[in-house]
Amino acid sequence: MDQWKVLITDGLHEDGKAILRRAAQVDDQTDISADALLQLIHSYDAVIVRGRTKITADVLAAGSRLKVVGRAGVGVDNIDLEAARRQGVIVVNAPKSTTEAVAELTLGLMLAVARSIPRADHAMKSAAWIKKQLEGVELRGKTLGIIGMGNIGSAVGRLATALGMQVFAYDPLLSADEIEARGAEPAALRDLYARSDFITLHVPLNESTRGMINADALAQMKPGVRLICAARGGVVDEEALLQALNSGQVAAAGLDVFAKEPPGLTELIAHPNVVATPHIGAQTEEAQVRASEDIACEVLAALRGEPLRWRVA
Repeated sequence: MDQWKVLITDGLHEDGKAILRRAAQVDDQTDISADALLQLIHSYDAVIVRGRTKITADVLAAGSRLKVVGRAGVGVDNIDLEAARRQGVIVVNAPKSTTEAVAELTLGLMLAVARSIPRADHAMKSAAWIKKQLEGVELRGKTLGIIGMGNIGSAVGRLATALGMQVFAYDPLLSADEIEARGAEPAALRDLYARSDFITLHVPLNESTRGMINADALAQMKPGVRLICAARGGVVDEEALLQALNSGQVAAAGLDVFAKEPPGLTELIAHPNVVATPHIGAQTEEAQVRASEDIACEVLAALRGEPLRWRVA
């Protein structure tokens, strides 16, 4: 049989490429355009993407020998899953590879908004001593509400518990017993909103979660809540959040993801009570190695017809 051909469109750590090269021809076309992808995809048995490349119905239809799409990370909202199912193309991801990295960034954003760390740093670099303006709050003794108690949400819960926070969680896909087993107290969404000093989101972007943190949800939250989102852009209604920040209903927000990326210098990002980072949740050396190795092994397993750990479609 001919050697498998694998296309990489958004970069992959060399450790993952090495695994792939033992069994396939690997072409790294990092930053390939949508038009070029459409023209080339017919030559490949597999394509590995991150969040930039869109695997649309047109791409899948053009992939006449395409057998598998691999997402080197967690979210698959850039892949048309229904079209993949129709075309008989397997979709796999690497959902555990970035767990610790995203969980630690979430904790970092919580600390940053609790203590105004970026503002303090900026003031010092501007030769301003604004100590009296920077009274913050402690995490110990506060209540954290986690929406989405999967791998990352559970890891955040463990970190928060170690810091002395009380942890509530809401996840419609898990039973109360399962949430308790993952270290949190189950809560209805309305109760979580009303009781949490901090709220962090760890849900995928789909039709049920798009814009779930809207004006109505924000109004139900405890006044002065601090909101963290390192999940997916689009889960938070950014205009509603801006209004809640301006009114003081939300004291501060830590955001790593945005509806449009890169978003530019929007009013929300420029807000003094927002800490914004450029979608760096998975950007650690360790996570990049794990993601590359996990997706390389999973894509090869799919090509060989072997059992899969993380099949999405």
